[in-house]
Amino acid sequence: MEEEQQPQNDPNATNTQSKKAMKKEAAKLEKQRRRDERTASAVAGVSLDASDPLAASYGDVPLEDLQSKAVTGRKWTEIGALAPELKDQAVLIRGRAQTIRAVSKKMAFLVVREKGFTVQCVLSVAPDLVSPQMVKFATGLSRESFVDIEGIVSVPKDSIKGATQQVEIQARKIYCISKALPALPVNIEDAARSELEIEKALQAGEQLVRVNQDTRLNYRVLDLRTPANQGIFRVQCQVENIFRQFLLSEGFVGIHTPKLIAGSSEGGSAVFRLDYKGQPACLAQSPQLHKQMAICGDFARVFEIGPVFRAEDSFTHRHLCEFTGLDVEMEIKEHYSEVMDIVDLLFVAMFDSLNEKCQKELEAIGRQYPFQPLKYLRKTLRLTFAEGVQMLKEAGIEIDPLGDLNTESERKLGQLVSEKYGTDFYILHRYPLAVRPFYTMPCCDNPVYSNSFDVFIRGEEIISGAQRVHVPEFLTERAESLGIDVKTISTYIDSFRKFLHSPVPTIFSFNCSCTLDFPRNPGFSYTIKSVLHLIVNLCNTLAI
Repeated sequence: MEEEQQPQNDPNATNTQSKKAMKKEAAKLEKQRRRDERTASAVAGVSLDASDPLAASYGDVPLEDLQSKAVTGRKWTEIGALAPELKDQAVLIRGRAQTIRAVSKKMAFLVVREKGFTVQCVLSVAPDLVSPQMVKFATGLSRESFVDIEGIVSVPKDSIKGATQQVEIQARKIYCISKALPALPVNIEDAARSELEIEKALQAGEQLVRVNQDTRLNYRVLDLRTPANQGIFRVQCQVENIFRQFLLSEGFVGIHTPKLIAGSSEGGSAVFRLDYKGQPACLAQSPQLHKQMAICGDFARVFEIGPVFRAEDSFTHRHLCEFTGLDVEMEIKEHYSEVMDIVDLLFVAMFDSLNEKCQKELEAIGRQYPFQPLKYLRKTLRLTFAEGVQMLKEAGIEIDPLGDLNTESERKLGQLVSEKYGTDFYILHRYPLAVRPFYTMPCCDNPVYSNSFDVFIRGEEIISGAQRVHVPEFLTERAESLGIDVKTISTYIDSFRKFLHSPVPTIFSFNCSCTLDFPRNPGFSYTIKSVLHLIVNLCNTLAI
């Protein structure tokens, strides 16, 4: 049920205005319906059976021609590449018939879509070029049918509001490659509509179709065709590409770790358990242990892009049972800031690349899910935990200086940082040791704090990391001080005695989730979804 939000000052006047708006809209729709009926009647008067010298320029492509019959050498132009520079050139395009509008029996408009980009095609009866039968054939196509259209690029005087490309195709040939059902369960235009657009229409007394989430998931194939979803998946792909290419340029090696393992990779209950040929097995919660094994195997710097499984009980955008993780592990030489340096350079490169290469995709996402562009600095802001607590205190929020930040405090701090420093992306480090796992290395100058950090986008944590204790005796001491039975982690502690011989730690790691890590290997992990979700500020992760 949609509720119309009414102003509080004069309910009677508002109701009267609303009723007038609804009557006006109803009259407008009725007028349009009658116009469409007249147009349809006029088009229906044209017979496709009548002899047409241009019959070869339109029609359904027979199955035989779709069975890899021949290589013709024809070249298709992508709709996204259509630009005013192509004026007067002949092009061949292929896409879905998104909208079809008959103006008369002599003219029709088709909006054709490919990969989220759309272009308006015009069929206007002209001797030896377009026949009335061709116009009727085009108007008889069902929406979402696949078509090939050949025509001439033209540039209209006025901007085109109903398509992404600011050119028109003066169609000369049109062929249906594959027909869609006459009535589909989801209209792409409805699925692409923003909540803001729907709310504005309601305030004006107009009722627009809202496609709910369950409908989107039931007909996911259709929902994926919206420009926003097309943009989301392409931006996700770019995030992965940047991640990979940047780390390769920094001397990292890509690895692939097992996803079906004998035991929990992180501990805790959030694990999918199964039986494998009579033996207990789990889906990997993290590649953490295997990443650290690679570091112990002298790879020095490794990364992985792969699936991660968590049997989460929570239902929020921060808790997913399956996602694609972006994991990193690396050696450090002397200070955990070396890892923060990598994080800094990686994300700035990522944000720069997305702004440069994904401008159209980000605009498409923004039309359905409006968001403010992400603010970030050339050199990422780093604040100590104590500095963050002080900012919150000055804003009237009391925080335990040796405690942890809850979700509300993190968001508030993100807001304060954005206002004071002009950035939505920052690093908070030197967390209190008491709120970090036992294997976290204390600060050398003040053991109350730790060599740890969190990374935030728009006030939400995306990465958590810390230098790990790699000395077996110290690790044992830390575990016992926190009441942990050392026998339960003996294998973990022994790995440092058996495989790491250097008296000076050379490895370090950090993760999105706190996990048991080998020595001093700083690594980190985050998800493609979490990064994209926060860059474009999507409130619903299911959208991505």
